[in-house]
Amino acid sequence: MSAVSRSEKPAGRFRRMLDRLSSSQEDLESEELREDSETEGCVRIGDCHDRQIVTVTGTLRTVTLRPRAGVPALEAELFDGSAALDVVWLGRRSIVGIEPGRKLIASGRISMSRGRRVLFNPKYELRPLGRE
Repeated sequence: MSAVSRSEKPAGRFRRMLDRLSSSQEDLESEELREDSETEGCVRIGDCHDRQIVTVTGTLRTVTLRPRAGVPALEAELFDGSAALDVVWLGRRSIVGIEPGRKLIASGRISMSRGRRVLFNPKYELRPLGRE
């Protein structure tokens, strides 16, 4: 099989319909998130490197209150279809609008912690709920 993935090959309307029918719901959501990232002009999380300043977008999968060194910290996992990123707001117990399933755009410097990408105290923009 060639090195070009099926989604990168030019395809007719019938092929795209078959691909959508045979794909799982998770695959379809991941593809939609990757497309959103491209249209917003953001970097894919899978392409981010340590200490890089980035703007990423995706959907919050989980939101957890997890103290760090005795200080409250609100942690959320942001997923964009390519990879996941931990977003951490230090000194916060909650933020209105930060909840699982919410889409947001976050900007800041990536760091690596225990092999995972982390974005501490990012600038962020909540995306509207639902589709326009």
